[in-house]
Amino acid sequence: MKQGTEGPEPFVHERRPGEPNPEVLDIIPEATGPRLKTSMGGAVHSIRPPVSQTLQAAAHFAAVMLAPAWGDRSALERDRLIEYDAPVGALVVHPANVEGRAIWSYPRESLIVAIRPESLLDLATSELGADTVSLQPPPFGTVDLEALRIAELLRTELTRPYPATELYVDSLVTIFALHLLRNYSGAKKPAPDYRHGLSTHNAKRMRAFLEENFLRKLSIAELAAVADYSPFHFIRAFSKTFGQSPHQYVLNLRLAFAERLLMEGNLPVAEIAHLSGFSSQSHLTAMMRKYRHTTPAKIRSRR
Repeated sequence: MKQGTEGPEPFVHERRPGEPNPEVLDIIPEATGPRLKTSMGGAVHSIRPPVSQTLQAAAHFAAVMLAPAWGDRSALERDRLIEYDAPVGALVVHPANVEGRAIWSYPRESLIVAIRPESLLDLATSELGADTVSLQPPPFGTVDLEALRIAELLRTELTRPYPATELYVDSLVTIFALHLLRNYSGAKKPAPDYRHGLSTHNAKRMRAFLEENFLRKLSIAELAAVADYSPFHFIRAFSKTFGQSPHQYVLNLRLAFAERLLMEGNLPVAEIAHLSGFSSQSHLTAMMRKYRHTTPAKIRSRR
């Protein structure tokens, strides 16, 4: 096995006023696999045949191997192609606006995370006090077990028979982005203490905000701003305070709202699903079965 001993030179992204907000996943063909775009960036469960490609994107991309691949060849910028083996958990980091080349001879399954440069920079500022982001990709073939753990959670969510939950995927992409910052960038800062939850005031404000806004699209960045926390700190503090993640809390609010509509009116179940924030009647039914151990029809029959 041939493997580089040094990672590619870091790419430095500095904040620029009025930067565009590109559709970060458009560069990946739809046939590649299920995906979901979020405010932070997005994620794709990718299964691709052997290919030779050159890629340069406006967003940062990272790929975590979900199945082993042998004899891959890759390069960033003008570096020579490096041949390497990519076991499960191998991480490839591709900074924004850097040309990358890749050749692989066997089908490849990976979880691809896209991160908007402005979102990564905001995260670096709030979590690490940095005003620039310098991503330093690891040598090709490097296994990262923490990145693999997050990637497997994303694969599970993206490949469910019903639509993925955007707030949950956004949480995982945020956690993945912070992992990259802490381990593959020049910005270093000791991890803060997350043993404490939200303050009483913030918990009350967050509960009121969610009860008023749970039916619309929400992002981790927006919720963190309401609580005046950094995104990663907010995820941990929220879970400590409420005993569940933000996306689970919102899901429970939507399910409770759907139950009220089912009990109090005669709207079609499909319309109730739409009004409650679910993509379809089958999505609502699946969530009720999983988290309430019942169905819309059974709830309606109790009237």
